[in-house]
Amino acid sequence: MRFVSFRMRGDFRERPGILEGDAVRAIDCASLQAYVSLEKSARAARTNGERFALRTVELAAPIRPSRNVFCVGRNYLEHAKEGARAAGRELKLPEVPTFFTKAPTAIAGPDATVHFSSRVSKEYDYEAELAIVIGTRCKDVIERDAAGVIFGFTCLNDLTARDLQRAHLQWFKGKSLDESCPIGPCIVSPDELGDAQALAIELRLNGATMQKSNTSQMIFPIARLIAELSKGMTLEPGDVIATGTPDGVGFARTPPAFLQDGDVVEVDVERIGVLRNRIAIS
Repeated sequence: MRFVSFRMRGDFRERPGILEGDAVRAIDCASLQAYVSLEKSARAARTNGERFALRTVELAAPIRPSRNVFCVGRNYLEHAKEGARAAGRELKLPEVPTFFTKAPTAIAGPDATVHFSSRVSKEYDYEAELAIVIGTRCKDVIERDAAGVIFGFTCLNDLTARDLQRAHLQWFKGKSLDESCPIGPCIVSPDELGDAQALAIELRLNGATMQKSNTSQMIFPIARLIAELSKGMTLEPGDVIATGTPDGVGFARTPPAFLQDGDVVEVDVERIGVLRNRIAIS
């Protein structure tokens, strides 16, 4: 299944639904977050709502998690290498995943224009990522059971203010500006997606490919990420985990390639779709 949140044109109310070809079938729940929080046995009864032609609706961020988005730093080898080169330091790979978070207010939807201020940052950057949505309350998950706690997968762009990231000596502020976490366009269930560890992932900036890799290149695979994050810490239904970005980010290029007003950024993950956003910097 392919889950979305949508609104009728001219209406600000967001509703959860299921993509069915060129139509959306409404889910009888207040939000997709509420639907994911239901027991699995109770979800099926909520999926027989009214169908709407896709052309008559606008897609929103598929889910708005109730707490911070969990993120992973340096989870592709080539990205770790380019970051070390740009910082002029020796590459040292972590023994465990490096986790940080983005505030829920950073969430933005597909095809939305994201708004930034030049007074806040001069170095807005892009990061294409595959994201996981957790489907069941869990803790201390072992790797072989990790697949069973996943609701689905989506695209995510970890937009980052690099100068703030450096200035604050940690990543939260530079990663959590409003609208700096576009996700979508849909959440694809594991049975439809297939092997999440073998997906092409690409980012295009104004049509030019800037990042191109495969999720098979992760240093810490998805099962390990879930196992490590859930050690001693409860994960809730609807939690979002961004799994890291490949090489090709703007700050590591020569010269650096930071986002400009009017840029169009596309995150393309195989078998999920394209997350497209326009950048507005004032």
